[in-house]
Amino acid sequence: MNRLRRLLPFLAWPRPSGVVLRGDALAGITVGLMVIPQGVAYAALAGMPLITGIYASMLPALIAVLFSGSVRLSVGPTALTCLLVSASLTGLAEPGSAQWIELAVWLALLSGLLQVVLGLVRFGWLLNLVNAPVLMAFTQGAAVLIIASQLPALLGLSGGWSALSQPQTVHLPALAFGLGSVAFLRLARRWRATFPSVLLLVVASAGLSAWSGFAELGGAVIGALPQGLPSFYRPAWPGWSTLGQLLLPTLVISLVSFLETASSAKVDSSRRGQRWDQDQDLVGQGLAKLVSGFSGAFPTSASFSRSALLLHSGAQTGWATVFSVALVGVALLLLTPLLKHVPLAVLAAVVVVAVMGLLQPLAFVRLWAISRVEAVIAGTTLVVTVFTAPRLYWGVLAGVLMSLSHFLYLRLHPRIIEVGLHADGSLRDRHLWHLPPLAPATYALRMDAALDFATASAFEHAVTRYLGEHPGTRHVVLVAHPINWIDATGAEGFGRLRSVLNEQRVTLHLVGIKLPVETVLRTAGHLSEGPRLRLYRTEAEALRAAPSWNESPEDSAANTRVQ
Repeated sequence: MNRLRRLLPFLAWPRPSGVVLRGDALAGITVGLMVIPQGVAYAALAGMPLITGIYASMLPALIAVLFSGSVRLSVGPTALTCLLVSASLTGLAEPGSAQWIELAVWLALLSGLLQVVLGLVRFGWLLNLVNAPVLMAFTQGAAVLIIASQLPALLGLSGGWSALSQPQTVHLPALAFGLGSVAFLRLARRWRATFPSVLLLVVASAGLSAWSGFAELGGAVIGALPQGLPSFYRPAWPGWSTLGQLLLPTLVISLVSFLETASSAKVDSSRRGQRWDQDQDLVGQGLAKLVSGFSGAFPTSASFSRSALLLHSGAQTGWATVFSVALVGVALLLLTPLLKHVPLAVLAAVVVVAVMGLLQPLAFVRLWAISRVEAVIAGTTLVVTVFTAPRLYWGVLAGVLMSLSHFLYLRLHPRIIEVGLHADGSLRDRHLWHLPPLAPATYALRMDAALDFATASAFEHAVTRYLGEHPGTRHVVLVAHPINWIDATGAEGFGRLRSVLNEQRVTLHLVGIKLPVETVLRTAGHLSEGPRLRLYRTEAEALRAAPSWNESPEDSAANTRVQ
């Protein structure tokens, strides 16, 4: 039964009461009213037919909530994923064309299949490849590009950015619709976050547009949308060459879209007091992308803003999404004609206001205060993202490579310090705190890292260099409690170091060695008892024995292990 519930997580949903259902219905309707106009706007951002934005808001959301571990997420079109779709397909096809739609569907199918496989084999840990600074910088770079792409429609520039040099091409009614919509949405968001401001704006602008003859005056509107539920879409085979060009975008879309999901899922899990099951959410999100593709739409993701609205509206279970999906289905059957007269400037305003919250320049200032290296990585990620547009996935790849390089550098250069006895009784950095040596002719060190293939060389070098610079050293004290892992390379390096110390008649004192490390070293034969090796369980035991260290190891009674 437990295995069946793992395969079908919705079987574990609690039976809802009437009060819970009423609250979930209100929350679902609130989000549904928001996702319909947002879906249309984001479809335009992805270069897809506008109706596909509503398709991506229905069945994918239902499948996601049924098969994900996080049941209070709003899955559907998101600005960042749609921008990645547009950037990935630029140069491969004409936006809105049949070929563009097919390639977008393949992106949904490939990224969905990848996420399902990663979830089934429990590879959710791959999320850790993208750290917070890189994601923050990439998101802000993408937000800049999204806003820049929407400004021509928002400002009524019928000829795009080139129209700036020709003021007569600026469509003043569209400019009024665009700027007025931005002002309204900003004020409504400050007044009440749960107010269906986007829906009200779309309905009001459609009425005003129809009444004023906006389209007849040359204004761009949505136009007629197909009515009815989506049908099964079977994309044609793109060919191995084209498929190869989609592989890198597929990887980036899979990674970035799931990072979007993670930001919302972690909030949901913490509020429920449960552990986030990232692998199950990978499966659910992957299945949602597959369904979106077979609906003729594009890759989906979890929207942070809509998920926050869902929680804020009082959603308790996955039934809230079911009600939201039902509302979207009704809209597809009955309400799409109402969108015909909505100006595209209004859709641009919906997108711009939605992503304005992603622009947080002060985040770079805070990051600089915490870590200048990571701030430089984040800044470089932002620059690469913006200047490689439309291939903006190079931004996140550059950030990941720089972060991994920084990580490897730190692993290959572990923190190794000489310690001395502080006045408070602890062992601290001797040079930082200006402390005397732990004992005469003694080198006491601590390595704050594992002893493995990455650190073994640095560890050996630190000890041998000190012995070369201080030939009178008779004791080496290794405070080993920070070393919680050792591999074959580390054990081999430890063995070589013991041989060097024995040849120079230097006694090695091991303090606080952990059992897994001790087990490996004993198995390798490098912890054999002898006059040149002494072990201590705690620092206090080592400090009590320190006055006797200058005795000859051969004559000392303390040449056996201290228990």
